[in-house]
Amino acid sequence: MSAPREASTAAHTASGDERAALGRRRSQLRPVRFVVRRTVAAVPTVIGIVILNFLLLQLAPGDAATAIAAESGAATQEMMDSLRTQFGLDLPVLRQLAHYLRDLAHFSLGVSPRFNVPVVQLILDRLPGTLLLMGVALALALALGLLAGTTMASFAGRLPDRLLSIAVLVFYSIPAFWIGLMLIVVFSVKLGWLPSGGSGPVWSDKTGLAALLEGARYMVLPATSLALLYVAIYSRITRASMLEIRSQDFVRTARAKGLRSREITARHVLRNALIPVTTLAGLHIGGILGGAVVIETVFNWPGLGRLALESIMARDFKVLMGILFLSSLLVIAVNIAIDLVHSVLDPRVEASR
Repeated sequence: MSAPREASTAAHTASGDERAALGRRRSQLRPVRFVVRRTVAAVPTVIGIVILNFLLLQLAPGDAATAIAAESGAATQEMMDSLRTQFGLDLPVLRQLAHYLRDLAHFSLGVSPRFNVPVVQLILDRLPGTLLLMGVALALALALGLLAGTTMASFAGRLPDRLLSIAVLVFYSIPAFWIGLMLIVVFSVKLGWLPSGGSGPVWSDKTGLAALLEGARYMVLPATSLALLYVAIYSRITRASMLEIRSQDFVRTARAKGLRSREITARHVLRNALIPVTTLAGLHIGGILGGAVVIETVFNWPGLGRLALESIMARDFKVLMGILFLSSLLVIAVNIAIDLVHSVLDPRVEASR
């Protein structure tokens, strides 16, 4: 009797191990399936954004042929007609849209009439600068916002809370371009500590860490100007979330177990307060991209924002469409990443999927 029982126990253990391994494989594939599902679901949204942007840009006065003719100083009607025929601007709007969607299906954004180079090349040349500026600004906004919000919640109703509340209200009320101009006046003109614009020196023989620090000097003012508005938002959200979470039962239980206040704040309160902050950070990617247009213009920063402004002035709507298309993809990708971060911060989010 013992031999069959041992065999049955071994088979049961083996089947349990197989189920555990299968469960681990499923848990590893769950984020991949989530990303694939969200990506597929985003395709109609992206197509709708492309069509809407294309039709809205058709309402703008002028076209690339008009801008090129204006730059030349003199142009005949025959020359302008030839340019419109060359760029396909003389076709009906729906046919232009069909041609653009066809090019997009072949992973092509067309050729810029203004610069006479592929739109993808123009965007890839400017994209690193904008991504770097956005990344530094968002990281700075999150770091300062969480620090200020945690301090405000820890001293709620007292002097540090009131002083920080006034400061973040000022940051929230002042436009980013005005903050940028004032930072230039103070730190570049008056004190001479930081450069007033550009992304780096025209010529430099520095390499390695010295070159990295030199480039960082050019990043400080534009990134700070772009980040201060969001510092104000994230600090207020962090303060409100932490004060609400501190009244929850699990926090009182942790305090009753004798955990130190700093440990409770870091492991329980702040971790749960990060969920609304990261949600807002994902929603603000589009706003940061829009703010980059102004900041890059103020600080002469070579990025997509300045390229978008130059495209508007030159009526180069193909480049502008490419920037808008890329921006929509970036916003969708960041929001998918934020959802994955939420599943790490709170496992119940993953279970609810």
